[in-house]
Amino acid sequence: MTRLANKHALLTGAAGGIGLAVATAYLQQGAHCTVADIGKSPTAELATLMAAHPDTLHYVPTDVTRSADIDALITAAAARFGNITTLYNNAAIFDMAPLLESDEAMYDKLFAVNVKGAFFVMQKVLAHMVANQVQGGSVVNMASQAGRRGEALVSHYCATKAAVISYTQSAALAMAPHKIRVNGIAPGVIATPMWAHVDALFAKYENLPIGEKKKQVGLAVPLGYMGDPTDICGAAVFLASDEASYITAQTLNVDGGSVMS
Repeated sequence: MTRLANKHALLTGAAGGIGLAVATAYLQQGAHCTVADIGKSPTAELATLMAAHPDTLHYVPTDVTRSADIDALITAAAARFGNITTLYNNAAIFDMAPLLESDEAMYDKLFAVNVKGAFFVMQKVLAHMVANQVQGGSVVNMASQAGRRGEALVSHYCATKAAVISYTQSAALAMAPHKIRVNGIAPGVIATPMWAHVDALFAKYENLPIGEKKKQVGLAVPLGYMGDPTDICGAAVFLASDEASYITAQTLNVDGGSVMS
């Protein structure tokens, strides 16, 4: 259980769902973790995890759309656990609407967090790694199967996740001379708390009973069910570890077979 020994991982969007599951896995594998989310205080789940790992887990409230917040996050992380060696770049939001009804406010909100926030967190952490000559640096960006294709009701979200995949490739090439790896994970449908919101939106726009869309998408997965947040942990640990030392510029589908590439 020491695949991430001597690693300091910074995780955004880690107060619940996939981010919290990955933070738990990183701690179990020996990493020190700085976790960030929008809340001024940790969620009950995160607080419980912090109580179990008082010496290796640190929480910093952060709005990833604010450059000053990102700078403060990196400063606080380095002050607590030393140089950041690993970034799990996970903070994101979801919204949807029919294409002809989707307004500028929705566009701005989604791109501010999912693209601008993700890019500048990555950029600033990479700058920190380069400046401190971090050995074995690794970035894991969270994309989505939505970034592999368009969807009529989900145009902006799909576009934001396609951007994450593209930035992953570009950053990997830029960082290759520094021996810093940049990869991504594209989850499929994962049963996180956010799915109640997603399901309600699909119910509204597709005239479905509450719960029906969630049932449908689970059955449509080739393996026959929605994933659990813990299903992302294996890939997240692997890509952050030295076992993946010759892998960069890749976005790994973890989706039960929904997308083949």
